[in-house]
Amino acid sequence: MTPTFPDVSISTDRLVLRPFEEADVPALTDMMADDLVAAWTDVHTPYREVDARDFVRRAAPAVRTRGEGMVFAVTEFLTQRLVGLVRLAHPDWRLLAAEIRYVTAPWARGEGYASESALAVAQWLFRDQRFERLELRTAADNTAAQQVAQKLGCISEGVLRNAWIARTRTEDGGWADIRTDLIVWSLLPEDLDDAGEEREEPGGFAAYGGYAAYPDWLHSPR
Repeated sequence: MTPTFPDVSISTDRLVLRPFEEADVPALTDMMADDLVAAWTDVHTPYREVDARDFVRRAAPAVRTRGEGMVFAVTEFLTQRLVGLVRLAHPDWRLLAAEIRYVTAPWARGEGYASESALAVAQWLFRDQRFERLELRTAADNTAAQQVAQKLGCISEGVLRNAWIARTRTEDGGWADIRTDLIVWSLLPEDLDDAGEEREEPGGFAAYGGYAAYPDWLHSPR
């Protein structure tokens, strides 16, 4: 039987990380349709409500039940508003290693939500699930995503050259693909002692997509 993560929720002082619900569809649609999300991830464009509903109902739950990781909806504790998502990807159940990815809603950037939610998932993964390694990959020009990695206490391990395709807006309003390097970061249990509590700079953004094409961009194997 394929190992799976338990179906859990995680709380911090400001956030609740939980499975996605039907009520999240409108906010998820707005978040994933944002230009910066489209630029740094391989999410399908244009992203529509039907895409969000399919993700909530089918794709996100399947990540966990197939043993391919875990997807958390990140919500504010007080308002229950969706501020982002965090996904654990490509778990190696023998090595006890996984990759983490995060997306922040446009209106929630600059509040430190990405680093707070990613740190909560890392703590849960190391302490409750006994994992030994967490990996991040950030596009070379995505400085905000790199700042989140640094605030978590991650160590930069090197560069994968020409390993990712980002997107940029064209003059006619469309999208053009641009190749970019990926910076590889790692976090180990002992690194958590050095994790900072600083917040993201105003206007900060953290997003990194998967390796698959739509609609399974969050859970297709490499």
